[in-house]
Amino acid sequence: MNIIIFLLIGAFSGWLAGVIMKGGGYGLLADIILGIVGGIVGSSVLGWFGVTAGGMIGQIVVCVVGAVLIIAAVRLIKKA
Repeated sequence: MNIIIFLLIGAFSGWLAGVIMKGGGYGLLADIILGIVGGIVGSSVLGWFGVTAGGMIGQIVVCVVGAVLIIAAVRLIKKA
C-alpha cells in the first residue's frame, strides 16, 4: 500500500511541477518519475538549508520543489 501512495505522490508532484513551470505535464509515467526524482533532489537541496518535511503535504511540497528545479535545469541545458 505504501508503494501506491508513494507513486501517487510522485505523479501528483510531477504534474503540479509541470503546471507551475507552464507545461501541461509530461505523461503519467514521466510525471511519476519526475516527482520521485524531484523528491530526492528536493530533500537534498532543502536538507542543505536545514529544512525537513513532515506529513504528506510536506512530502508533496518537497517533491514539487525538486521537480521544479529539475525542469528549470533541463530547460537551461536545452537553451545552451
